[in-house]
Amino acid sequence: MSAKCLYLSRADVEAVDLGMREIVAALEKMFLEKAAGRVEMPPKPGIHPGADAFIHAMPAFIPALRSAGVKWVSGFPANPARGLPYISGLIVLNDVDTGFPKAVMDCTWITAKRTGAATAVAARRLARPESGALGILGCGVQGRSNMEALDTVFALKKIRAYDPDAGAAASFKKEAEARFGLAVDIVGTAEAAVRGSDIVVTAGPILKVPHAAIRPGWFEAGAFASLVDYDSYWSRQALREADKFCTDDIAQLEYVKTQGYFEDIPPVYADLAELVAGIKPGRESPRERTIACNLGLALDDMATAPLVYEKALERRLGAWLEL
Repeated sequence: MSAKCLYLSRADVEAVDLGMREIVAALEKMFLEKAAGRVEMPPKPGIHPGADAFIHAMPAFIPALRSAGVKWVSGFPANPARGLPYISGLIVLNDVDTGFPKAVMDCTWITAKRTGAATAVAARRLARPESGALGILGCGVQGRSNMEALDTVFALKKIRAYDPDAGAAASFKKEAEARFGLAVDIVGTAEAAVRGSDIVVTAGPILKVPHAAIRPGWFEAGAFASLVDYDSYWSRQALREADKFCTDDIAQLEYVKTQGYFEDIPPVYADLAELVAGIKPGRESPRERTIACNLGLALDDMATAPLVYEKALERRLGAWLEL
């Protein structure tokens, strides 16, 4: 008996058209399983072929979802100048009964969407429910996906968008207004994007040495920030203004620190699973400044990839490969 594996290209994965609300719901369920200790995920090991470039292996197993596999993902900051995406890679989804690979799929779309979804899961617990003003710093793929995810959770009214690349900011504005009907102001400084925002998302390249553009005094009382790019945008003093600093996985954060990142961050208040399960309270005051620094978990991918796989089967997408 020959074994076959379904290959899904980036175009195939996008054609599945999995909704953001479905992805957010899948991550909510996964974090409940994580809080109960019913998942397996070692901290992601990686190699670093160039300055601020990484290639990571991200394995995880979620028994309740019968989902097991690994993501092999890279981030190369110089790629956009080459006309290539910053993030690229593959997800291998394994059969939990035999261990055989049952699908290999491009990870670019999944990585973008599940990262935005994780921000939305955190924001439900850490942002004020009436939050309407969003500041986006970094108008690329992650800036877009975080905006999309947050728009499913909050009644966003205004977006301040900042990017050193004026073309990226203009493209972001065009998409936000056309697809989501959101009003976008392109601002010329990081400060203008942070001040007055209820929610702040920093989504630039991940840097070992932060450029620390965000200074103390900009982060408003009562605001929530999602650090998609680790602490790259934040000065030490600005981070210290947070009343609650959270992450998606403390063990992974500690591992990443051994690799030279996060040299000076506040103590971690809670991980995202603790917040989702109600083990620790999220926001407790309208004036709390809260931060979620989600590193991106293999569990996010393993919660999302099976949904893509099942819908691809239904729609007869992809190509079957002999193993």
